[in-house]
Amino acid sequence: MATLEKVKYKKFIVPIIVGLLLWFLAPLRPAGVSLAGWHMFAIFVATIIGCITQPLPIGGVAIVGFAITVLLNVVPIETAITGFGNNSIWLIVMAFFISRGFIKTGLGRRIAFQFVRMFGKRTLSLAYSLIGVDLVLAPATPSNTARAGGIMYPIVNSLAQSFGSSPKDGTERKIGSFLVFSEFQGNIITSAMFLTAMAANPLAQSLAKPLGIHITWMGWFLAGLVPGIICLILVPFIIYKIYPPEIKETPNAKEWSEKQLKDMGPMSKPEKFMTLIFIVALLMWVLGSVLNIDATVTAFVALALLLLFGVLSWNDITHETGAWNTLTWFSVLVMMATELNTLGFIPWLSKAIASEMHGLNWIIALIIIILAYFYSHYLFASATAHVSAMYGALLAVAVSAEVPPMLAALMLGFFGNLFGSTTHYANGPAPILYGSGYVTQNRWWSMNAILGVVYLVIWIGVGSVWMKLIGMW
Repeated sequence: MATLEKVKYKKFIVPIIVGLLLWFLAPLRPAGVSLAGWHMFAIFVATIIGCITQPLPIGGVAIVGFAITVLLNVVPIETAITGFGNNSIWLIVMAFFISRGFIKTGLGRRIAFQFVRMFGKRTLSLAYSLIGVDLVLAPATPSNTARAGGIMYPIVNSLAQSFGSSPKDGTERKIGSFLVFSEFQGNIITSAMFLTAMAANPLAQSLAKPLGIHITWMGWFLAGLVPGIICLILVPFIIYKIYPPEIKETPNAKEWSEKQLKDMGPMSKPEKFMTLIFIVALLMWVLGSVLNIDATVTAFVALALLLLFGVLSWNDITHETGAWNTLTWFSVLVMMATELNTLGFIPWLSKAIASEMHGLNWIIALIIIILAYFYSHYLFASATAHVSAMYGALLAVAVSAEVPPMLAALMLGFFGNLFGSTTHYANGPAPILYGSGYVTQNRWWSMNAILGVVYLVIWIGVGSVWMKLIGMW
């Protein structure tokens, strides 16, 4: 007998109350905000809170918000539906499909085992090798959760257990705790380095466009390259010093990885085609500005090749629920954010905040904005929800405060990943890796607090200087 799907109705209470309260406060709205702009603000805030409380999955919450927006005629359907045609959204959807190829063919696991075989003689070098895998996979894996949870964690867990390290018997500090936390931080860094490495990055790209800031795949990569590499080198070493593993040498790692590779056998045809197509896609992304090929077009070409050569089936595409879920909520939130700008709410808000910063040096203004963005993430359980809620408004404030537009857009884009270094619920990978039991909550928060400062110093300090040197502002 068919039953109704479970809906957490109690978790609708807060979004509904906040949304209605803001809606009926419209007569008290600031003079510079239109009635439609205020109503859009009320629905947007309620939707974001719904994304946080999650009475439904985030895609379901977005659909409810979309329906209310159109039903109440805040935005006409012809305008609202345009969000589903955003090219940045389709870029990330295509990248989801490409990442499916890594998982289905086993290529992701093979790359990981090869890295461990080559560089895993010591515990620290083993951590570097695992993060290196994350780095290789990042450009084509927009779900950092899938990358960390679907590919990397099973390998990290297997490695730890092969050295007799498990939270079940109190031996997690032998090696598992160090590897798990290193992978988490490595995932944060690699997500910040590529436009296509985390779902909210193209969202930031889309939110920057209405302000006349056009971020390319190559531009994002070049800007994040130096601070990213510095962090990839320094962060595992810092973790090694403040949270050292009991096992310092890992001579068995090579033997273990060789056994795993032997069990996998030689590279299959699907793996070979996956490798070739990924290289082609990567080259097209890198040379996109020279060849005049849009990044989204490249992603479509890569998917077409994967289908033509039989690496993926159409059934794989239709069952990639993460992609279709992202398409839904991404499109709705981009539409809402765009309309907040079009209807005048964000311009009013940015001017109001900018006036409070009047007289401040733009460097100080940028630091204040980034610090507010970073530490407010303690209030969020979703990086995407946070980017959706604050990126557009803070970018507008930064531009109004005379911060160089591209510098502000990319810095906020990077920190839309780096603020994952806060809590055990900060982003998708956090509950997976924390939930493994290898790292206690106290340790997770305290080490994140230290590394958060490291990220702020390197990305604001070194990152802004590097961007200046390459002429990005």
